[in-house]
Amino acid sequence: MMSETKKALTTQQVAARFNELAQQEKWFDIQEEFFADNVKSIDPVNSPYMGYAEGKAAVRKKGEDFVKKIEAFHGAHTTQPVVGGNYFSVGRNVDITVQGFGRIKMDQIMLYEVKDGQIISEQFFY
Repeated sequence: MMSETKKALTTQQVAARFNELAQQEKWFDIQEEFFADNVKSIDPVNSPYMGYAEGKAAVRKKGEDFVKKIEAFHGAHTTQPVVGGNYFSVGRNVDITVQGFGRIKMDQIMLYEVKDGQIISEQFFY
């Protein structure tokens, strides 16, 4: 007999599934599967590319708006996640041509906070 209560995934389990999807460049699938309704997305304060968004719909729009500006995708790589407590991080580098910016190569650290099996914040350092 199956239990009615579903046990929340651990941070390690979320990070492992995140990694599977990230290696396939399925970023919106990650958002759909793991982002909490009140998720926060935080870029560096003076970022020329993106800013702050809060709430699952706003964070998705932030991502979609950026993707629309990508004119050419030259390559990307995401490292394996490193887990510590309720957090995990990945390194990511992208080589893209972005409308209004030209070709940019960005090396960043992406930090995720997990609570009750959901990602409640993502923060980018670049």
